[in-house]
Amino acid sequence: MPTESPTAELGASASAFTLPATDGRTYTLESLKGANGLVIVFMCNHCPYVKAAMPNLIRDARALTEIGINVAGINSNDATVYTDDAFDRMIAVAKEWNLPFPYLHDETQDVAREYGAVCTPECFGFDRDLRLKYRGRIDASRKEALPDARRDLFEAMRAIAEHGEAPEVQYPALGCSIKWKP
Repeated sequence: MPTESPTAELGASASAFTLPATDGRTYTLESLKGANGLVIVFMCNHCPYVKAAMPNLIRDARALTEIGINVAGINSNDATVYTDDAFDRMIAVAKEWNLPFPYLHDETQDVAREYGAVCTPECFGFDRDLRLKYRGRIDASRKEALPDARRDLFEAMRAIAEHGEAPEVQYPALGCSIKWKP
């Protein structure tokens, strides 16, 4: 049963964090920020919704970087139960997909809780001042990629970079629930 993200409290400030990434570095919220904003995507390795969205996410991450918006992926799943989401598997997935953005490990799940993330893939789009302007989906793809789907995340973030506001209509993310530790 898929999980849908709730509506967002737009305008909220991004919460600071420090997390290790699959490239061997450690990133902070500030170090990830682009000149025009930041997209944080809660994602994981095993979710069929994430797997289907990956080509479009990678395409959009590259395009967003060109307009000064950085992207970071965060995996917060309990890897003791979902072993495909273990850090060593994250490293393999990042290499396999040649991810053009840092893929971070939220082992304590504190970051997912702080952001109120509920599913994968779920996107949080912040403006240049790290204020939340978008929360929702990458596009209308579900367990299969829709190559001609409207690029909801990209279009919203482009509007944010250009004039500071995302479209009023934002579609919730839909995917696998985050796998919480007991």
